[in-house]
Amino acid sequence: MKKIITSESVTIGHPDKICDRISDTILDEFLKQDKESRVACETCISNNLIVVFGEITSKGVVDIKKTVINTIKDIGYNKNNGFDIDKCKIIININKQSEDIALGLKDKDIGAGDQGIMYGYACNETDTYMPLPIYLAHKLSKRLEYVRTNNIISNLRPDGKTQVSVEYENNIPKRIHTIIVSIQHDSNIINLKKNIIKHVIYHEITNLIDKDTIILINPTGNFVIGGPEGDSGLTGRKIIVDTYGGYSKHGGGAFSGKDYTKVDRTASYYARYVAKNIVASGLAGKCEIGVSYAIGISNPISIFIDTFNTSIIKEEELLKIIKKEFDFRPLSMIKKLDMKNIEYKTYSSYGHFGRTDVNAPWENLNKISILKKYVNVKHNN
Repeated sequence: MKKIITSESVTIGHPDKICDRISDTILDEFLKQDKESRVACETCISNNLIVVFGEITSKGVVDIKKTVINTIKDIGYNKNNGFDIDKCKIIININKQSEDIALGLKDKDIGAGDQGIMYGYACNETDTYMPLPIYLAHKLSKRLEYVRTNNIISNLRPDGKTQVSVEYENNIPKRIHTIIVSIQHDSNIINLKKNIIKHVIYHEITNLIDKDTIILINPTGNFVIGGPEGDSGLTGRKIIVDTYGGYSKHGGGAFSGKDYTKVDRTASYYARYVAKNIVASGLAGKCEIGVSYAIGISNPISIFIDTFNTSIIKEEELLKIIKKEFDFRPLSMIKKLDMKNIEYKTYSSYGHFGRTDVNAPWENLNKISILKKYVNVKHNN
């Protein structure tokens, strides 16, 4: 059976990703001063307006306005490419964390910071244990940023999108059906399509493209007006880009701007860690982990597993192994993943999972040796 699966990625200058980066940078700045900071910070942006809002309780003192301005400039926006931060109105509306929420976080074994469901996923399609469509889409987006900031292709601007459609046959990726690249540019750019194909697409993708692969570069023609000048942005609006490109389930909670006590973030990272080690150990070819929590309670309400008929043992047995070898309580996850010492803004663009450019603790394969004993038990039976 043939099917086509599509995933997209966006660059650091996309309006939603600007907001994610601002929110995570603010989180980072508070955690630098106070590791026990409680942060739930969101950002929205539109044309000449930026609003930062949410709840923060911390001993740290952060100049949020200055952080916003520096983040915009670091991304690469200026008065010459459609978004002048010096002429932008910045509104800050930050309150303290609700005392009702704080009650559940005071115990020695802290409870979940909120109720909710989270998912983690891994598969053996790529060396990073990520689905191929989102893996390729992120590679193209990161390359777009690289050719822009290193002036390999001149006259590009920060906003951009990529999209990759992979054709599967019997659940195995066989070819790339379509590649779409949309990149903001100056009005006087020349040879854009030729340069994007050469310096971005064929630089990053060396196989699975055939004579029938459709390649679209800026399908509407020009893409001069972009970024916050052309579209609004909001923290957490690219949750599928952040995770598995729609290949796996998503619980609905965003990551950016949330500290490590928020299970939306920490449990999603930990579920990825569990799923990746399960697949890497050979227990399954694909693994999706679902976990749910109640606010203030440390033990998860439920843990769900789906290996899509790729497990070498029964799923109920695999679930027992997971519950034995992995601890989904918030305090344990925080310690295991070193969540108090993460620079979160690093993950605000180009995905939170499958990253090879940074050392993400949830990507570690340090449980393989333990899990392989269960593989050996299976093989000996």
